[in-house]
Amino acid sequence: MDILVVLSSIIGAGAVIGGTLTAASARVVAQYEKGLIFRFGKVVATREPGLRMLIPFVDRMRKVSTQIVTMPVPAQEGITRDNVTVRVDAVVYFRVIDPVLAVVEVQNYLFAVGQVAQTSLRSIIGKSDLDSLLSNREELNKGLEIMIDSPALGWGVHIDRVEIKDVALPDSLKRSMSRQAEAERERRARVISAEGELQASSMLAQAGAQMSESPAALQLRLLETVVQVAAEKNSTLVLPFPVELLRFLERSTPPLAKPEQPAVSEPSAVKDLEPGRSQLERDDGNSQHA
Repeated sequence: MDILVVLSSIIGAGAVIGGTLTAASARVVAQYEKGLIFRFGKVVATREPGLRMLIPFVDRMRKVSTQIVTMPVPAQEGITRDNVTVRVDAVVYFRVIDPVLAVVEVQNYLFAVGQVAQTSLRSIIGKSDLDSLLSNREELNKGLEIMIDSPALGWGVHIDRVEIKDVALPDSLKRSMSRQAEAERERRARVISAEGELQASSMLAQAGAQMSESPAALQLRLLETVVQVAAEKNSTLVLPFPVELLRFLERSTPPLAKPEQPAVSEPSAVKDLEPGRSQLERDDGNSQHA
């Protein structure tokens, strides 16, 4: 009986020790992870997802996520090439493609990528104009991606994409741009109105030339205008009467014959006085001679 008790104790102790060693050596690697095996401080292998066994008290596993990491870049303030102060923030999407480099070559790849993104964003601000930051973001995103991806490849990290989220402008610059946009819209409106007036004047000149060749067209146009005004059912009808119509009527009307004026005859009294006046003049002359 004592032998059986001892054997059972040994077996039980062995089972406990075996279970403990199994629990200490078993590791589960998730589908989105890679496991690095460190044996006495040296990387000896990379484990794929699944249940993996380690040598107890010898091997140590470190898991590295291979998912895409979304990292917001804090807003960076800088001066553009045309001397405008702006604040720009962005977001970086990256993932680990080499777990060994991500763990061995850099102490904290997340912090390292964040710092490179901030410095690259400042560099992009200094090399770009304000118009490029506002309207040409696709090329800026590509340039920023290349600048961040160049050192990140040495850390086993690949930059998928970089997006500039917002460009904050000073209030004074916003007001200036608003006035500029308003003036530009007003200029376009005036140009369009002037072009319309030019086209309308050209068409009116052609219409006037055609109507001058055919005066009856002017009357037809006048009647058409009257019909359009009468269709509005207004209580007051304003009828335009062009001067050209008066001239047309004047040319169409034949000139009237002027009546002959009778000859003006001298009064009979004057005729009668003429002989008397002559006789008196003769008498006066004779008396003077005497």
